[in-house]
Amino acid sequence: MTGMNFFKRLLGNHAAEAAPNGRQLQAALGTRMLVVDDSPTIRAVLGKMLGQDGYVVQKAVDGESAIDIAKAEQPELIFLDIVLPGINGFAVLRALKHDPLTRHIPIVMISGNQQATEQFYVQRFGADDFIKKPFGLKEVQQSIHQLVRAGRLVARAPMPLPTPVPTASVTPYEEIRSTVSGMAA
Repeated sequence: MTGMNFFKRLLGNHAAEAAPNGRQLQAALGTRMLVVDDSPTIRAVLGKMLGQDGYVVQKAVDGESAIDIAKAEQPELIFLDIVLPGINGFAVLRALKHDPLTRHIPIVMISGNQQATEQFYVQRFGADDFIKKPFGLKEVQQSIHQLVRAGRLVARAPMPLPTPVPTASVTPYEEIRSTVSGMAA
């Protein structure tokens, strides 16, 4: 895959797949999310996607810092790469799921490895979802949607529909009369 195609796929289509009721669920505005990946490109692009959707994003480059940040900051969702320098994503997942401070945090594992065995182990170790690289905005939003539907993330309040501004109905005759009487003054 060429570099440009990778970015096109990564940025994806901004129209997310709709929920069965026709509405894509989002987590509450300001939901704190942690992105853990050793690739500065993935951290930047995923961080931008999440930030543009109204989430607060923190980033970690390795497993050790991910565990430290998760304990200290208590993010509401973690996107965790499997292949990391030092402690790999599986070890981070196990550590977070066994710690009483962090076991409640939903974790979405991400990996460029296309092997189905990774998905099996991710689910077995307690991850909430798995996204294959390269991924786009649609996949990220779909993962968040599933976590909101499952009650693992707080749903965003629906945006109220704009209220139509009432306009006074003025006949052309009344408008001309008003204009003429204004000129006479």
